[in-house]
Amino acid sequence: MDPTIVDAGFGMVRTPTAPGSAIQYSDYSLREDNPFAGGCAWIEGEYVPHNNARISIFDAGFSHSDCVYTAVHVWHGNFFRLEDHVDRFLAHGERLRLRSPLSKEEIMSILHECVVKSELREAFVNVTLTRGYGERPGEKDINALTSQVYAFAIPYLWVFDPFKQVNGISAIICRTVRRCSAQIFDPAIKTYHWGDLVRGVYEAMDRKANTAFLLDMDGYLAEGPGFNICIIKNGVLTTPSRNVLGGITRRTALEIAESLGIETRLGDVTEDMLFSADEVFTTTTAGGITPVNTVDERPIGNGAPGSWTCKIRDRYWALMDEPSPLIQPVQYR
Repeated sequence: MDPTIVDAGFGMVRTPTAPGSAIQYSDYSLREDNPFAGGCAWIEGEYVPHNNARISIFDAGFSHSDCVYTAVHVWHGNFFRLEDHVDRFLAHGERLRLRSPLSKEEIMSILHECVVKSELREAFVNVTLTRGYGERPGEKDINALTSQVYAFAIPYLWVFDPFKQVNGISAIICRTVRRCSAQIFDPAIKTYHWGDLVRGVYEAMDRKANTAFLLDMDGYLAEGPGFNICIIKNGVLTTPSRNVLGGITRRTALEIAESLGIETRLGDVTEDMLFSADEVFTTTTAGGITPVNTVDERPIGNGAPGSWTCKIRDRYWALMDEPSPLIQPVQYR
């Protein structure tokens, strides 16, 4: 089925989901008299409807991609691992000598309020910390810039839509670009430095695949455009340990795997290990757990979603509804 975005009521969109799957939207409606319904942003200290959100073209986050960000999701009215996301976000800012003008508690409160105002029960929630801008347009003195925090909540975005998470995807190994190394810019820090990843997206399009896997400069498997990669072989789950982002969704997948009795390892993954794997899947906030059926047109396992992958995927979505320290219910008004 074509994953076309369909209208599901005033100011709200949903992506079609596979009937009976673990991924299903809430049943609710938005108020027509709410200007924030369907999306809200926080820009320079003010909440604005998402379609009014603007930032300065002089912000170094725009002109130099000098920023860090994180994307957390709300599902069935619950934030998932919000505190983990904000902790990582602030830690990554410190690594780039970006000091947030807002505290952890203030950031979490702003994200919560963006969701409340939007009324969205399934939301993609982003917060970005930039180097900012100075009093003089185009200021080049880094010490004269004032850091900025921007945030928004919009309808849930998908790297891989719910049908792909059920049925699996095709991938290619990029041959025209490698993942940026930590000696150039550390991929372990979540930023908008996406030049190599975007080239990978276009190579996948040219080769008629759903997505791309990038190798690092030493020829080991790294990650894809916005997601981590995991392989399972003989009941052991292995995921690349260097030149990759330490994804929150990957962390969750590893915890679920261990709860199911699967051994987990962080280490180097070669192309041979990838092609000989019993199962391969991706992990990302904007796409959950997605099985990979083929790589370079070669089947992984039997060429269909693996049994362990499906168990991990379904358990991941079940966690969204279970009271635990991982979720934080949104207090809608």
